[in-house]
Amino acid sequence: MNESGRAASRTAVLVCQGRAATDGRAGAGRFADPVAARLLRGAERVPVDEVRAGTPPKDWRARMTYESVRACAEVAVPRTVAIDEALRARPTGQLVILGAGLDTRAWRLAELARTDVWEVDHPASQRDKRARLAEAAGPAPVARSVRFTPVDFAADDLGAALAAAGHDAAAPTTWLWEGVVPYLTRAEVRATLATLAARTAPGSALVVNYQAPSVQAAAGRLLTRVLRSSVTAGEPWRSLWKPRQLAALLAEHGWSVTSDDSLLPLAESLGSPARGRASLRSGRVAVAETSPPRNQPPAH
Repeated sequence: MNESGRAASRTAVLVCQGRAATDGRAGAGRFADPVAARLLRGAERVPVDEVRAGTPPKDWRARMTYESVRACAEVAVPRTVAIDEALRARPTGQLVILGAGLDTRAWRLAELARTDVWEVDHPASQRDKRARLAEAAGPAPVARSVRFTPVDFAADDLGAALAAAGHDAAAPTTWLWEGVVPYLTRAEVRATLATLAARTAPGSALVVNYQAPSVQAAAGRLLTRVLRSSVTAGEPWRSLWKPRQLAALLAEHGWSVTSDDSLLPLAESLGSPARGRASLRSGRVAVAETSPPRNQPPAH
């Protein structure tokens, strides 16, 4: 807990655990995250090791943690693959990760060698991540640079923070918004997109992960909140979007959606476990682009 009473995100730790639990286990040739485990502390690695070994604990509280990590691992593979491949296809030189959490791309994607990466997150979460990196004695980033940009989205000016951190609003940017949108209200989503639009040059791209409405997925989330059986029970979803609704909102801010895919078909094609089919079906990754700069043909 930091001095303002705000703790680092528990969801960020769970997502990191999910990636660590499935590293080398699925999506051969398309998914790998050897960095994730290095960012976890001792007790956080226990359920990861249990999931990798397929040995659920008998204690019910430990079993709930085990199941949370296992379920997160199911989502981690297709979501990570979809986003990684979108980023590889759109090298702009500037990558801004909104709500970065314990993201590892700047440390593992060789394609970012000529890219400056801005990791934007709440100050408490950023302090936690930097402490974890120090405890792990690295690893060294593979990106050209990593610029930690602390922003309290409820109180700070995102645009001003990015400008102060050296982001060039006149140059193309790839924006990554993963695992954040469901936790924001519709008004907060709109406000964030307006800020991005003001700092988005032609030739930019937006990769956004969001959740579509699902009765089954909503029921499961409600149950975990009632039972407080998940490490994320205190971080409820606040907005769900149908693909056409999100596409219309993005269009209002100058973005044209080029793809929008459910995670379930990708999970099945990767041979990833798919017990949580409702969450995978409602989980989506959309890619949107702006018009290319003048005198530059669109990428193929």
